[in-house]
Amino acid sequence: MNNTLISQLAFRYMRGKRSGNAVPILSRISMVAITVSSAAMIIAFSVFNGLESVVKDTYKAFYPDLRVSVIKGKFFETGAKELNTIKQITGVKNISLVIEDNVLANDNNNTQQKIITLKGIDNKYFDVNDVKKYIVHGDDTVSAIHHTAIAGDNITKELGIDIKFIDSKIELYYLNPSVTNPEADPENAYQVERLHPVSVFKVQDEFDSKYVLAPLSLSQQLFHQQGKYSSIEISTDPGQTENIKKQLQQQFGNAYRVETRYEQNRTLYMVMGGEKWAVYAILLLVLLIASFNMVGALSMLVIEKQKDIAILKAMGAEPSAIRKIFLLEGILWSGTGGLAGIAIGVLVCLAQQKFGFIKLEGNFLVPAYPVQIQLPDLVLIIATILTVGLLAAWYPSIRATKATDPSLKSA
Repeated sequence: MNNTLISQLAFRYMRGKRSGNAVPILSRISMVAITVSSAAMIIAFSVFNGLESVVKDTYKAFYPDLRVSVIKGKFFETGAKELNTIKQITGVKNISLVIEDNVLANDNNNTQQKIITLKGIDNKYFDVNDVKKYIVHGDDTVSAIHHTAIAGDNITKELGIDIKFIDSKIELYYLNPSVTNPEADPENAYQVERLHPVSVFKVQDEFDSKYVLAPLSLSQQLFHQQGKYSSIEISTDPGQTENIKKQLQQQFGNAYRVETRYEQNRTLYMVMGGEKWAVYAILLLVLLIASFNMVGALSMLVIEKQKDIAILKAMGAEPSAIRKIFLLEGILWSGTGGLAGIAIGVLVCLAQQKFGFIKLEGNFLVPAYPVQIQLPDLVLIIATILTVGLLAAWYPSIRATKATDPSLKSA
């Protein structure tokens, strides 16, 4: 039996005939169940892709393509020679020198206090990181002469800072490392710096409640770390990050760590990836449950077509050919339902992208659920559906090779 005849028989059985038996009804129910499952898969995957894209985009505000930091201690020194060597590496776009540490922030009236991270930045910082596009008030200029800064939105609200008033300042306290006994010398125990926030950024609560950006020289002075840095932050050309990382690691040695954006946020990326695969596992379980209905429908189809099977055997059809008919039948049922579900899911996602009819509640960067359709997800879902269809058809196809016409038995 050639493959053309096998395909014709499978398509004929799929269409079914108008009769009182339950096979056509059960087959349609199976395809609807697979349609719903596959549509849910593509929608869930697209939502996770959209949320992941938004989160990763916001993390670019404070996590560069590459970051060089010291393994032991907080601060280190670096010279022009090292920086020039970095600049000569192919693929390096910009370099920024940064110093940061936790400080105690106080408002003007000494009524509100908060532990924040002061980040001292140079004039290349905004070329390396994407904070600039999240500045909602003011600009990206900080001045050591005028003691100005850029603060997170939540920090200004909690400390009651109004950037419109020049007298509205944040007092920053940092433990003076030269004082060995702070209790005996409380007046000099802390180094104090007063900064006027002239700009406000709004990224997400994690950053808006944590960072204040200030001139590098003022931050070094507050930390008593003149000429020292906590990290070298680097932006790179796409596709060059890993190669540059290897060269930097060789240059700085084992006393330093060189981290990509993924390595700086390893836990976050693992959690996001784990959530996506957890949803896939749940929807796969739903799809497998739906496939049990297909097993029953195909088994009933085998019983219904026993006379046809006996005729095919009498004509010399091999058991493998008969098995292929019902395997192909299972693939056709699951494939039809799967493609219909993917089409529905894609249409829903495209509608959400264009109209944003499902909104996000609360204070988010985007007003509606972001969705992003990715080709690998479509390939995975199609492969999953076809595999499930093949597995569901396996047992009925084996039974079909053993089936005999009841009328022949009675004779």
